[in-house]
Amino acid sequence: MVSQQQSLRDRQVVSIEKILNLNHPAPETSASQHEPPTTNGHTPKATPILNSDGDPIWKVLVFDDLGRDVISSVLRVNDLRGWGVTIHLHINSQRHQIPDVPVLYLVEPTATNLQLIASDLSRNLYSDAYINFLYSISRPLMEDFAAQVATSGTSEGIAQVYDQYLNFIVGEPDLFSLAMGKETYWALNSAQTADDVLDSMIDRIVTGLFSVVVTMGAIPIIRCPKGGAAEMIATKLDRKLRDHILNSKDNLFSNQGQRPSTATGTSTSRPVLVILDRSVDLIPMLSHSWTYQSLVHDVLKMHLNRITVETLIDESNPTKGTTKKSYDLNSNDFFWSRNAGVPFPQVAEDIDTELTKYKEDANDITRKTGASSLEDLQNDTSASAHHLKAAITLLPELRERKAILDMHMNIATALLKGIKDRQLDNYYQIEENITKQSKVQMLELLNDEAKGKEPLDKLRLFIIWFLSTEQDVSRTDMERFEEALTRAGADITALNYVKRVREITRMTMMTSAPTQPAPASTSNEIFRGFSSIGNRLTDRLKDGALGANFENLISGVKNFLPANKDLTVTKITESIMDPASASSSAIAKTENYLYFDPRSANARGSMPAASQVRNQQAGMPGGMAPGAGASFGQRRQGFSEAIVFTVGGGSMDEYGNLQDWAKRTGGGGAGGAVGAPRRRVVYGSTDLVNAEDFVMGELARLGRESG
Repeated sequence: MVSQQQSLRDRQVVSIEKILNLNHPAPETSASQHEPPTTNGHTPKATPILNSDGDPIWKVLVFDDLGRDVISSVLRVNDLRGWGVTIHLHINSQRHQIPDVPVLYLVEPTATNLQLIASDLSRNLYSDAYINFLYSISRPLMEDFAAQVATSGTSEGIAQVYDQYLNFIVGEPDLFSLAMGKETYWALNSAQTADDVLDSMIDRIVTGLFSVVVTMGAIPIIRCPKGGAAEMIATKLDRKLRDHILNSKDNLFSNQGQRPSTATGTSTSRPVLVILDRSVDLIPMLSHSWTYQSLVHDVLKMHLNRITVETLIDESNPTKGTTKKSYDLNSNDFFWSRNAGVPFPQVAEDIDTELTKYKEDANDITRKTGASSLEDLQNDTSASAHHLKAAITLLPELRERKAILDMHMNIATALLKGIKDRQLDNYYQIEENITKQSKVQMLELLNDEAKGKEPLDKLRLFIIWFLSTEQDVSRTDMERFEEALTRAGADITALNYVKRVREITRMTMMTSAPTQPAPASTSNEIFRGFSSIGNRLTDRLKDGALGANFENLISGVKNFLPANKDLTVTKITESIMDPASASSSAIAKTENYLYFDPRSANARGSMPAASQVRNQQAGMPGGMAPGAGASFGQRRQGFSEAIVFTVGGGSMDEYGNLQDWAKRTGGGGAGGAVGAPRRRVVYGSTDLVNAEDFVMGELARLGRESG
């Protein structure tokens, strides 16, 4: 029996809860090793430590921007209260004295934060200070902080100082970002970025990846293409891991009991960390997707698992207008956990199924108790005590289910409006077969005024075609395309840069045919799921107002499911994790990837110069300079666990595609070989960037510099 693997989010939650428990380790239980996680996706919690009176130790939590984002992405306010946190404050906010209450700091180890902590100590704002740095503090900063504390004579107020290695944000169970902002790709590829700024960015990435590796609990084999930022990051991370192992008597990887891992120490069971430059494939940053999480990220601009949608003020009276509502898509959301990576038509069907199930459960309770509705249950004394007790026990769960379904109904409605206004179904279908589009067809699409209301969608489509097509695009052809895009209202500044990098990107991209044929579709087909919801929604929502709106929105939206098609990053990952099953073209592209083993005395590369980060030849085949080349055996070594990291921005499409591949080809998957190991892929990036920010922010800025 294979024990269930902990996700990266599970591991980060355990680390944060240990901090909230004043760094007392959670007791190991058999349940956490063999039983599935609880309903909210976390491993079973330990109980908070108690004071001498047997009560939880109440405490204040103080964080900076990164500390807030790290915690809020995995825990809610109720979770914090469960661990005794009565109030949480930003370190830069005006804070008043709360005597006799300890304080937990979760902050970056910066000079500014250390001065603020020293000021808090000197003003006696709290009783004991438990200081937790999100990553390792440098020796000069630590000495400076010690001097400040010694000068003020407040050292007795410090109870603990810990390096925690948590400077990464987990959005989904195995999806993380380093929260480096939406300008990383520009900075890494701009000639205007100074070498010291590049060095600082690279060091921040290395520090973040080191923290991820520590949280995962096993030292990985590192693979990356030669040249560019990926090689510099791999080399520095390799050196940082080596130095830590050699110089720390009790290093962070020496006690696997505290940081559980699937790794056993042998090379085949250790994970592989694949570091890739974003330029290896730009298309996932631009493409229109058809999965729920990708549509939410693209259309509704999801950030840190929070989205804002417009909903009707009064569903019974649409003339009253709309209001904006914010929703958090967190780990306790059963519907999101099950449907995030699912094609949108299936999501619509599942909403309908869950609404039907909810209505049946609610009717069953009211029928047994004799109440007319759930709201009347608490006031009804005629029902039998047995049935009433059972009903009241189920009420909180039913209400939570209803709130989640209402939220997803509002999200689906907002997505459908975006799909219809921008004709995203058409764009997605065209992009599925983008290489079959001729220059004449592409020009007609750009000139078609009926193709959606958003000019950026046409620009994205054209860039995808331009990067994918095998046809020769002359200067005259390009002028025609640019004129058509300009007439459509698109800002074509980004094309100046795209034209420069086209040939390089085309050499590293790997197009692939679908692993299964896409279902046939015609222009007048309508989603099965959407139509079923529209037909049966009226009796579920008050006066049918939202149901009628939904019915109106779905008319004309096409019904098709995406084919299984592996993206470039997925094919690279497959060629490294499972070379026996990978295509020869994928293996040829990764044949000369560098190989680093921080535990080995031999597999170590030389440090490239900072200016090499801008080398546009990153990821090109051939050209083995002095470094750590992989032997034949190392190139054919398989892995069951991988961390895939893209430098310069990440895509929800790539995350979903990697998860689909891991499920499909791993043990128990539909396409997995008999006896194949269960696969797990963690995907990370400098930051998750949606298409609008990537094109209009980073590519356009590089285009202005290239112009």
